Formats: sequence, C-alpha cells, structure tokens
Amino acid sequence: MVAGRWRAAGAALVRVVLVWAVSTLTMLALAGILPDFRLRSGDSDSITRITVTAAWGAGAFGLLGALVWPLVVRALLLVPALVLGLLVFFLNGSLLLLALHLVPDGGGEVAPETAVVVAAVMSAVASATSTALAVRDDGAYQRRLYRLADRRRRRQRRAGAPGAPGAAPGLVFLQLDGVGHAVLRDAAARGLMPATAGLLAAGHRLAPWRTDWSSQTGASQLGILHGSTFDVPAFRWYEKDTGEVVVCNRPTSAAELQRRAVLRTGDGGLLTMDGASRGNLFSGGADQLALVLSVSARRGPANRSRAGYFAYFSDPANAVRTALSFVAEVGREIRQSVRARLRGQVPRVGRGGLYPLIRAFATVVERDVVVAAVVGDMLAGRASVYADLVAYDEVAHHSGPRGRDTEQVLARLDRSIALVCRVAEHAPRTYRIVLLSDHGQSPGETFLGRYGLTLRDLVRAGCGLPVPRRAVRTRSGAEARAGFLAALHRPAEEDEEARPRPGSDPVVLASGNLGLISFPDVPGRATREEIERAHPALLATLANHPGVGFLLVDGVVLGPGGATARLDVPGAAEELLAVFGPGAADAVRRTDSFPHVADVMVNSAYDPDTGTVHAFEEQIGSHGGLGGEQGEPFLMWPAELSEPDADLVGAEAVHGVLRRWVREADGPQVPLGPRPGETGATATGTATGAASAPATGAVPAGGVAGAVEDRRPEGESGGTFPSVEGPVRDENR
Repeated sequence: MVAGRWRAAGAALVRVVLVWAVSTLTMLALAGILPDFRLRSGDSDSITRITVTAAWGAGAFGLLGALVWPLVVRALLLVPALVLGLLVFFLNGSLLLLALHLVPDGGGEVAPETAVVVAAVMSAVASATSTALAVRDDGAYQRRLYRLADRRRRRQRRAGAPGAPGAAPGLVFLQLDGVGHAVLRDAAARGLMPATAGLLAAGHRLAPWRTDWSSQTGASQLGILHGSTFDVPAFRWYEKDTGEVVVCNRPTSAAELQRRAVLRTGDGGLLTMDGASRGNLFSGGADQLALVLSVSARRGPANRSRAGYFAYFSDPANAVRTALSFVAEVGREIRQSVRARLRGQVPRVGRGGLYPLIRAFATVVERDVVVAAVVGDMLAGRASVYADLVAYDEVAHHSGPRGRDTEQVLARLDRSIALVCRVAEHAPRTYRIVLLSDHGQSPGETFLGRYGLTLRDLVRAGCGLPVPRRAVRTRSGAEARAGFLAALHRPAEEDEEARPRPGSDPVVLASGNLGLISFPDVPGRATREEIERAHPALLATLANHPGVGFLLVDGVVLGPGGATARLDVPGAAEELLAVFGPGAADAVRRTDSFPHVADVMVNSAYDPDTGTVHAFEEQIGSHGGLGGEQGEPFLMWPAELSEPDADLVGAEAVHGVLRRWVREADGPQVPLGPRPGETGATATGTATGAASAPATGAVPAGGVAGAVEDRRPEGESGGTFPSVEGPVRDENR
C-alpha cells in the first residue's frame, strides 16, 4: 500500500512537471507571436534567461489559478451566470499580470488586453495537457474526477452512508428534451448516437409512452418529478380567479405549479431521498439543486439553484472551452439560417434576434454545466439524479425535428451520454442509467405561415372585433429562453399576456399546436350557449377552418362540418377524434375536468399521412397538443430494472415507474407531511380539491409522524420546496 502511494505521488509529480513544461513552452510561443507580450529578464535577453522567466511566469500563473481562482469565483457567485462566464477571461488575465509581476528580475511585459488572450490560451493548453495525461492513466483519471466532490465523498464513505462501498445502486435519469421515440430509435440505428446504440446492444430496453393532451415539458416534467399533471391544461393558460396567465417556463409560475403538485400528492417528489435536480423546471423534492427554474424565482442568498455555475466555472479552462464552443455555435446557427433562406427551405421561421444566443446557451452552456453537475453527483455517490438536456428541443423548434441541424445536436447529446457512462465506471457506487424524454415533436408549417393569419386574428374575426392589418407573430416559448434569462438575472418576460387588460376582449394563448381562448368577463367556465349568445359566429368559424382539427367547449367536442360529440356519451368522442391516435378522447376528457381549462380549447389540424400539424406559435417543430410524434416520447432503461406496463399513458404513470425503480434500488421514499405542531392544510380557492400549505409555502419532507422512518444520512436536509425561505445546499460548493 505504501509503495502504491509513493508511485501515485511520483506519477502526480511527473504530471505537474509536464504540465508546467508545456505551459512554459506555450508562454514562450505566445511571446514570439503576440507583439504586446514580451518576456524580459533584467539586463539580459538570453534564451536561457527568457526561458527561466517563462517558467517562473507559468508556475506562478498555475499556482494562482489553483489557489486564488476558486475563491474569486465563489465571491462572484451572485453575478449573473453568463456575465460570470465573460468575467472569467478578464479575471484570468488579471491573474496573469499578477503572476508576471511576481517573476524575479522584472518579469515580463504584456498589455492588459493581450493578457486576456495569453491567459485564455494557457488555461486551455494546461487543462488539455492535464486531461490527456490523466486519461492515459485510469487511476489518475479516477483521482482527478474524485477531486470534484472529494469532501462529500469522504463523508459518504462512512459505514452505512449513501455512496459507501456496497451501497445500493444509484439511478441517473437523463431527460433528452423533445426527443421522440421514433427519432431516438432511428438515430441509434443510423449510427448518429453510438453511445445510445451501445446501451441498447448491452441490454437496455426501449419503449414509447403517451403524453396527456398537453404534450409539453411543463406538464410532463411536473408529472414525472412530482406525480401530478392535474390542472395543467397547456404550456400557458389564463386563470380567471387571479386574472393572470400561468406560463410553465416562468419562474414564479413554475414555483406555483410545483406547490400545487406537492399539495395534491402529499409527497415531496421523486428525488426526496438524497436526490439531485439539474437543469429542470421543477425540483422533484431534491436537496441538491442547480439551474432549477422553480427555485430561481426566489431572490437572495438562499437561492442556490445556480450553484452549478460555480462548480463549472471554478475551472477557468471550462470557461475558455465553453466560450469558444458558444461562439462557434452562434456562428453555426447563423450559417444554417442563411443557408435555409438561400435554399428557400419550407417551412421556415425567423431565427434572428436573440435566438442564436439562446440556441448557443441551450446547446453549449446549459449542456456543459448540467453534465458537469451530474458528474459531480455521481462521484459524490448521490442516490438519484434527474437532469434535463434541452438542446434538441430548442433547435428542433426552429429547424424542424429531423434534418442536418438536429442530427448534429443529437450527436453531441450522445457524447454527453457517453461521458456519463464513462464516469459511472469510476463512481463510488454502481449507477443505472435511464434515458427518457418528456414529449416528441411534430413537424409542420405554422398556422400563420400556412393561412396568413394568427389564431388570435381568427378569433377576433369570429367575434366581430377589429383585426390588425399586419399579423403579430406569436413568440416561440421554450425552456431555453427562460433559462437564458435566469442566467442573466433578467426578470421573467412580462408582456401583455402576463396580466391581460380588463375588458371583454377574449384572451387567446398558444401552446404549440394547442390554442386556448378565454373570456375574462364571463365568470367561471363559459358554456357553449353563453359563447354562442355573445359571439354567434365564433365556434362555427373556428371549427370549419381548414387549419383547425377540433374544439373542446364545455364537455363537447366540435369538429369540421358541424360534427359534434359529447364526452359523456360512450364512443362518440372516440369516433370523432380517431385520426389523432389511440387515447385521444380520454386525454381530452381528462383535460375537460380541469378547473382552469380554457373556455375554448383549439387543437390544430393533423395530417396522418405526413404527420404534420400547424403550430400557433413560431415553430416548425412543435408540441403541446394532439397529433403525430409529439405525443410519443420514449423511456429507455437497463434490464436490471423491472419492466413498466406495456401501455404507458401519461406522465403520472411514468412517475410511478420511476418511483418503483427508486424503491427497488434503495427502499421506500419518505412521504411528505407537516412538521410536528403544524396544523393541517386548509382548503384552497382554486377548486382543485387539494389542500393548501401554510402561509410561508413551506412543505417539509420529513414525513408524516410514525409513517416511514427517515433514512437520510446524518446531517442532510430534507426535500425542499421552492418557496421555503432557507438555504438550499449543493455539494459542489
């Protein structure tokens, strides 16, 4: 054992010397290339003295980076994440200037702007060299990865603690946002995703599941993580009791939706037992959070949902690599957009404005930070990790679900999956990797592009209201935009839809190819008779439009040509909605029971021959309603886990399967309940039938007294709820 330690120490010393030598050579090369960077040594300019100066400078820069850099980034944790990424370059350049001043006999001279370039290149070269040397030595590679979470790992190696040798297998759930079952199957078969294909060849099983009518991340992920999709009729909807619009990717709305789900189920979520939530809309009851939207609604030092940025940017080489990839991705998007316009590609949507930056954030920054957090969780031995990778969904909205653009994204996502699988080999416990998606995507020209008017224009025309001469495009709503704004510390986008002006004008909202129409001046849900009395031509105008598939109005489905089916008449709705696939009538029937269902729900037309729909937003790859591949995501699991039901319908059913797998691995979860001494819940005013939390919004995860023993390791906090005013710890800190 002693000999092995000496060998490890000797190998580490050799790697340090080699990295130092490469850094010295890099500094010498940059001094020869850059006119504003010069290495000098007192009164002598001999090669030997210049080399010694470079060695001093490289050594001092490396030492400062190792000792000072983590402290600097920690101090800047509350700075917006993307701003922190830019500050990395300037702070790294400042460290280089300081390092050169520490060199004896005068050191070197470099212009401040050149110091930024020199520091970035040296950090990247040193990181690449260190990684290359470590990868050649499996033991060194393992030790390097372990250092990411060394403190947590040592604590967990105590006898009986999660992550200790002999602990039950952990679970890593990787959500590939928007990747449908058919898309994944085809990509694996064609060699676009070799790591995924390798998992299938090694025994993983792949199966589709069906979403509810609201086939979008807000509903699906809430159901998967918290076991409830009740009263989530769409991506955005108007609530008459508050006069506000709920939007799933708005932080305050996400926090409220999570609160309602927790109250309805009486449980903290899938991840309440030693879990981590990374890059999600909701926490799942996890103790460890990073880039979780429902928690980002909180302000102040208690919010640690962005702690993953610290863990990632604490290595300046990460910032350099991610920044270069970010710029490359922006350039790639601009090139692909120009190419689509020059070729006259149809369908096509606008891809200007902030979109290139949002795409780069989703496909580079968020992916890198989330994957790094997952790696840290695995090396820390966490029992369960759920992470959302949104890259494909964001690109598919604007480029279409299939094509060269999305194929490139799938290939890069597959490399992230391969990395997670490699890290699992070095983790302190066995990990089972589960891949899944929250929905698919259906292609098709937008409603505006096909018919020259928006759904709002059509509704206003049917109501006899003035229609603008020029159609106003409906902005595409996606998780990446909300994450981008949260990273900038920008407030949620509060446009005129957030709180519609009072009056009789209908509120028209879009959720992919699902439209929602509400009449604010009609209390409660409007009946068909009330709508026809106030607006005699509206329902017929909508139902007979070629871009509309069907309407739901007060328990009645209306189709083209006067077709009508009551949901309470067995078989009637099934016949009318047969073209939309199996289970369509049941999905519509369930949504009809929601307290906040819109007065009129509009599903676009669907062509079963081409699989196309017409989004009411600016998306040529869309999801949110019924029709096509958007409603058929996938679930992929290792053979060691029990088989799910053959016909898996709804995100709540998927939650049940994942919950069962967690129990199989590490025993039952701790149910959610009030703290001792707290009163029970009071009735809400939302007509959900669920109970309400105390005024603080705190819903502890300690369990109902006497129900199940709390099996958390000593010193760990329970599952948290976004509105709890208390610190949220992250092991990466």
